[in-house]
Amino acid sequence: MEAQSLLALTNIEKSFPGVKALNGASLRVKAGRVMALVGENGAGKSTMMKIMTGIYQKDAGICHWLGKETVFTGPKQSQEAGIGIIHQELNLIGSLTVAENIFLGREPLRAFGRIDWPMLYHEADQLLARLNLRFSSSVLVDHLSIGDQQMVEIAKVLSYQSKVIVMDEPTDALTDTETLSLFKVINELKAQGCGIVYISHRMKEIFDICDDVTVFRDGRFIGEYDVNAIDEQHLIELMVGRKLEEQYPHLDKQHGETRLEVRHLSGSGIEDVSFTLRSGEILGLSGLMGAGRSELMKMIYGAYPKTSGKLLLNQQPISVRTPQQALAQGIVYISEDRKREGLILGMSIKHNMSLTALPYFSGFGGALKHHEERLTVGDFIRLFNIKTDSMDKTIGLLSGGNQQKVSIARGLMTKPKVLILDEPTRGVDVGAKKEIYQLINQCKEEGLSIILVSSEMPEVLGMSDRILVMHEGRISGEFTREQATQERLMAAAVGKQHSKELVI
Repeated sequence: MEAQSLLALTNIEKSFPGVKALNGASLRVKAGRVMALVGENGAGKSTMMKIMTGIYQKDAGICHWLGKETVFTGPKQSQEAGIGIIHQELNLIGSLTVAENIFLGREPLRAFGRIDWPMLYHEADQLLARLNLRFSSSVLVDHLSIGDQQMVEIAKVLSYQSKVIVMDEPTDALTDTETLSLFKVINELKAQGCGIVYISHRMKEIFDICDDVTVFRDGRFIGEYDVNAIDEQHLIELMVGRKLEEQYPHLDKQHGETRLEVRHLSGSGIEDVSFTLRSGEILGLSGLMGAGRSELMKMIYGAYPKTSGKLLLNQQPISVRTPQQALAQGIVYISEDRKREGLILGMSIKHNMSLTALPYFSGFGGALKHHEERLTVGDFIRLFNIKTDSMDKTIGLLSGGNQQKVSIARGLMTKPKVLILDEPTRGVDVGAKKEIYQLINQCKEEGLSIILVSSEMPEVLGMSDRILVMHEGRISGEFTREQATQERLMAAAVGKQHSKELVI
């Protein structure tokens, strides 16, 4: 017996000035099933979600909700009808408690309109327990990690008792344990007859948790498939419209002299870290969330203070106390959180890309050489295949993959010696990932020294020449490309000792 259709969007069309965002796109959500929605950045997934929830109005097509043709005029109406969405970007107020965030605007009331605070916190704590979360609902959101804040967003949607729940990259900031808790909740929701729309660039998750998959490409509906009847390679080919010969294109290259040396570096959360990095080398940095990878990189970049230790560049000691000093020495850091730390979303592509390289475009008296700036930005747009009709376009309007390319281009525009890439493909589709890997290899070919920080173990194994693993602020393992396996990296990540022949 076929599952009941909760929501069906058929032949949806939506245009913006100069762009056909959706062109005959369709999506079905059934009771008790998880529908993956996949496609490259810019395929139309977000636009479809906004039409589904009433944020955008469709130009053509039909929406059936619980069997009836329906038009949602705004998100409040769709939310009250039973459609909840967990956005990739957090929508929480840090100065309020977890419970206040969950029930904001719909707090339980006592007589005379007073908030029933005990009831509010009791109901919020029940939701957190349902997600196997151990923090209290009375904690301020600002005191939580990004992963815990994401779980609060999930709890907020669950509080609406929604019939259809959209999850947009829900595990992007979650640990493995939190991800398993989420999957458990998804299975419970399925058993209760809820329909889930699951948007993710992580192929493994789609095959682990989803029942069906809908593929979009360039705003068009490509097809709907049973997950058990399709493999990962075929799914990727449907998404990108072409074969991807090699997912992680490793470049074999003879390394040069030692470029960067870190000696006994310590600071908040980091203890006695030492390693070297050679020219033309990709050094992978692996480890579980909270191991100190980003903290270590920010310490090298001067964004976090160190308490002891030395940095040497080309065998010469250097002083790096601020990011400005790091940039001046030729060390560039591309943040894992591009929207908070890497980009200014309200500014143009041009201004974002040239921001740290403005000294290179300064003439007599500090006047900016605008023509030279535009020429250089244009060159990088073409080189990086950034999809935009103008460098003056607001960067917040670009897809995640194109935003990430702008972040990397900005770092390269300063002509660095050391490039630190912190989660460079997070939230990026498979096609854009391949392009970013090719850019990384191009930098490697030109002799740049690269540190690749990634939570995706296949990415680290596939792209790196050598791999460091961190555990609780220390280096717990160091492997050559030939020695490294997922099992060995995971053992080092959880602090297990290796035999000496495995560790350099």
